[in-house]
Amino acid sequence: MTGDFFLDWATLAISLHNTILLLWLALTVWLNADRRTRGIAFISGALLLASIFFFSHTAILGLGVSVLSDALDFWWRVGWIPVVILPFGWYGVSLWYSGFFEQATSDLRRRQRAWFALATILTMALSAWLLFANPLPTVTQIANFQLVSAHWLLFPLYLIAVFLCVLLSLDALRHPAPSSRLMGERARQRARPWFIAAAIVLLIVGVLVGAFIVWITLTAERASFVDRAMIVTVGAFDLVIAILIAASILCIGQAVALYEVFTGRVLPRRGLLRHWRNAVILAIGYSVVIASALSAKLQPIYGILLATALITIFYALLGWRTYVERDHFVRQLRPFVASERVYDQLLTATPAEFDATRSFHALCRDVLGARAAILAAVGARAPLVPALKFPDDTNLAPPTPNEIARFDSPQTMCVQLDAARWAVPLWSERGLIGVLTLGEKSDSGVYTQEEIEIARASGERLIDTRASAELARRLMTLQRQRVAETQLLDQRARRVLHDDVLPQLHAAMLVIATLNEVKGKQSPNRDLEIASSRNPLLAMTIESLTTAHRQISNLLRDLPTTSAPQVARLGLIGALQRAVDEEWRQSFDRVTWDVAPDAERAARALPSLTAETIFYAARETIRNAARHGRGEDATRALNLRIAVNAQTSKVSKTSDVSIVIEDDGVGLRATNLAEQERGQGLALHSAMLAVVGGTLAVEARAAGGTRVTITQFDHSPTEAR
Repeated sequence: MTGDFFLDWATLAISLHNTILLLWLALTVWLNADRRTRGIAFISGALLLASIFFFSHTAILGLGVSVLSDALDFWWRVGWIPVVILPFGWYGVSLWYSGFFEQATSDLRRRQRAWFALATILTMALSAWLLFANPLPTVTQIANFQLVSAHWLLFPLYLIAVFLCVLLSLDALRHPAPSSRLMGERARQRARPWFIAAAIVLLIVGVLVGAFIVWITLTAERASFVDRAMIVTVGAFDLVIAILIAASILCIGQAVALYEVFTGRVLPRRGLLRHWRNAVILAIGYSVVIASALSAKLQPIYGILLATALITIFYALLGWRTYVERDHFVRQLRPFVASERVYDQLLTATPAEFDATRSFHALCRDVLGARAAILAAVGARAPLVPALKFPDDTNLAPPTPNEIARFDSPQTMCVQLDAARWAVPLWSERGLIGVLTLGEKSDSGVYTQEEIEIARASGERLIDTRASAELARRLMTLQRQRVAETQLLDQRARRVLHDDVLPQLHAAMLVIATLNEVKGKQSPNRDLEIASSRNPLLAMTIESLTTAHRQISNLLRDLPTTSAPQVARLGLIGALQRAVDEEWRQSFDRVTWDVAPDAERAARALPSLTAETIFYAARETIRNAARHGRGEDATRALNLRIAVNAQTSKVSKTSDVSIVIEDDGVGLRATNLAEQERGQGLALHSAMLAVVGGTLAVEARAAGGTRVTITQFDHSPTEAR
């Protein structure tokens, strides 16, 4: 310590700050590496050595130079080991970043191969000399200016190594080799200013260290002891050097956190930048508090209490920021994950095509920050899913078939098509389903791994949703068309049978009787009887015509009436009551209606398609009860009860309509159920109800008979909350 509180506090705080950040960077690069190769180990080791240097530097500052001790001499010698190796470590880091080790034929490799060998030999020689020859003076010798000739040789060689490594690193940073990493060239361009700034700062540090060594040499020749003024000068110089190194650490950390140039990841991650900022805040806060406690020479317990309070506060703030960022992220995704009300659109009178433009624009603008994007389906989904563009008038070119052929595996996260286009392949269990083409980011940055993962999952969801919605829309349109055609055919068949066929049959029977020249004024029925008695063949013909006439009449009576117009005119309950009175009045001994007061209003509020679907399901249920309720005993009493209720939700203020149809017949039988499930049975009506948001449940009554419950849930749109 120099004895100056502010100088000692600032130097100690900067040294602690550098120690924390360098240790954090070393562990982060190693732990977050995609593959822990020798290059990653070298970079992590270099950062760890730098942290060890500032660890020893902080220990020396804490011990002070006023009292010379063995501990001070130990940390002095420990600190020189990373000091000698670190210039070469920075040079190796720059070569790794610039792609020196990736391509053996690159210009960078040819240009610096010999220089790399020279720097390696020089660093190894200095390290061996330092470890085995022990040329360093002790702290006591430095205090008394007792420097021998070996010391004068060590410092010039060290300065040569420093300038050689820093200048070579600048050359490598300015002229790197091509990158083989996805988005590596763009990430390298973005990170290059940070590394060049760090290299320039380190070059300035080298110049200052050289000037300091010259000053110490000249001072040692004139002075015989270390006075206070010299200690303050050395302390100020130490502070300036520590500040410059702190600036270079911040530059390196910013490049590592923003672009992950050392971790080998395919894409940088947004979370790493957030953690880097948290580490910087922690390092600043912790170093300021602890340096204040040490400089003020407080009792150790107070320093421990301050550190404990600081860590607790930081952890609380970290948790708070985590929740704030999570809420912000959820707000960004809310427009995309919000319901598109596809189900409600399918239930409209004319189902519209599913429009995912709003969701896609929210994804590209708010989440990805892309200037332009195109989402295009491929394969079987292409006819169902038109391409989506952001913005609508973008001229971004989608990938060509040859470029799509490069997507050969679901593990392929992103492919760079050219300098301004990236393609994200979208997959399903059946293979490639689409491609999301992204242009440059709005801030000219690099897409992070989280953004590409979100884009991939969102694109797959959009294509699946649009394809499913379009397929359902086409099926609904086809089903409605078939229903309308069936109704027209039913009406036409009924009209032809009733108006054309039956009169022709009856006229033919009368003509036959007339041709037999039956005399007298008998009734038409009498004519047929006389004609039949005179000619057996004619009798058979008349009998066949009579049977056909009777069967067609019975068929017309049994055919269900087309009730869709009645449902629209009378309402669901009114149409159902008329159908029971007209078609099954004679089929039941008694029919009981139990309609709740608000059920009629709720039933009339149902969409026409929904009301018709419920009507046909209820009519099929009543027909089954009339046909199968008595079983084999035609004289068995059979009663029918129909209850209609409406239940209003207190939250959504919507009403659910339920119709309960029960009889006291023979109950459920396997043969009856099998018969009902064929053709147009309850199974089909249950499926149709599910399409419009309803359910159909069949159960046996405890007292005998069958109970069928039809429930329609109200899915009317409510105001988004």
